[in-house]
Amino acid sequence: MKSLGLSVCFLLIAVPSIFAQRATEEELGLPELHTIRSVTLSPSYSCRSAEEFQKGYANTALFLSTYAKYKNGPDLLFNGACKSDDDFQASTAGDGFSLIADLGPEVSLEEVSASRAFNLKRLHSYAEYSTFASIVKVAANHTYAVLLNEHDKRGLFIFKVVEYIPNERVVLRYAVKSYQITSSGQRRAKGFDWEKTNQ
Repeated sequence: MKSLGLSVCFLLIAVPSIFAQRATEEELGLPELHTIRSVTLSPSYSCRSAEEFQKGYANTALFLSTYAKYKNGPDLLFNGACKSDDDFQASTAGDGFSLIADLGPEVSLEEVSASRAFNLKRLHSYAEYSTFASIVKVAANHTYAVLLNEHDKRGLFIFKVVEYIPNERVVLRYAVKSYQITSSGQRRAKGFDWEKTNQ
């Protein structure tokens, strides 16, 4: 019985890795870089009924690639308990070290390049460098940068909150700046550029 359990665990770990090795870029569903898209996340992940929890992440999370969806590893989660503050988080598994920075209100998504995600004003002043954290509070009209750092993927994307109803719904516009599947060799979305803006 113990060996059966170990075999099942091995398969759960190995199958996604084999998928990543053998899949074409199209099958991995890598995102197009520097292109603005929209998504609605609803409701807040922790403000759902027991029935809704049975459906997994459902519409509470953003998956930037087919691979992320296949692994059930979202790139961004809209979270928060009912009647409490909502937050965004990018690390949803124990081996994830993804971080988010709030770049502030009234920041144009179209003008944020990969380099500006780390220092929006491009001034060498410690106060101007982006502050990344594992969780950030949801705020209407704020723009955020997400630095993905998982065991099998890494990347950078920017998003802006364009509509927000606490615990109920958040509408985002987002652009992916870099995205790589790193398990068994790097597979990356083409077109990375430190200075390129979004359209």
